[in-house]
Amino acid sequence: MTSRKVSLRSWQKPDYKKKNMTKSPNGNTYPAPEKLSFPLEEKRHEWLPWLIDVYYTTDLGVQEGIRREEMKGRKLACHKGCSSCCRTHTTIPVYPIELTGLYWYVIEKTTGSIRSTIKQQCTDHQAGQPCPFLVDGGCGIHPMRPQACRHFNVFSIPCEEGEDAYYSRRQDVLTPISKYKEEALSKMLPFHKIKGRTKRREAIKTGLVHQYVHVLQEIDWPKLAVRMV
Repeated sequence: MTSRKVSLRSWQKPDYKKKNMTKSPNGNTYPAPEKLSFPLEEKRHEWLPWLIDVYYTTDLGVQEGIRREEMKGRKLACHKGCSSCCRTHTTIPVYPIELTGLYWYVIEKTTGSIRSTIKQQCTDHQAGQPCPFLVDGGCGIHPMRPQACRHFNVFSIPCEEGEDAYYSRRQDVLTPISKYKEEALSKMLPFHKIKGRTKRREAIKTGLVHQYVHVLQEIDWPKLAVRMV
């Protein structure tokens, strides 16, 4: 498995439950995130609580970013079943702790037709092809989708088929709030044995954390399929 630096952008609406809704003056609503919880598994896997914290911080930042845009009168275009980004984007960044969580979730948590579809798509996947976890127009790994997917939200109008709004209309794509983004990245660093506030701050400042990035579409997903017994 190789790694390389990629443009750190993102592509899909976060996994929020419809409660604790906040309402903006223009009437739009966006639900507050709930923290993922896998109590038994969190005791067995040291990395899992770290990853859960990463995603919760990310989701809080996304919620706040969308709230700020809605306060300006903007309307979120992303909606359930809108998966153009999943099919179009081919350089989705994924960090090692995210990849570990993705492997774990697919192997231990997916069931039924979703599992069988993911297994077949991973078996058939070749480098550069779209995300193999898109199932019937939805994300088959939604709780464990990468930061990049959580960050990518589009305003005004939905993406056209084949459109990458990050390049075609950057002004309509949510820009992550730096405070939340950097905090989430910092929470990944214990996975790489980088601990302590000073060392983590330096790893963020120098961009060291990004040296670990893989491209989701270039990962050897058939190896994951083999483990899905």
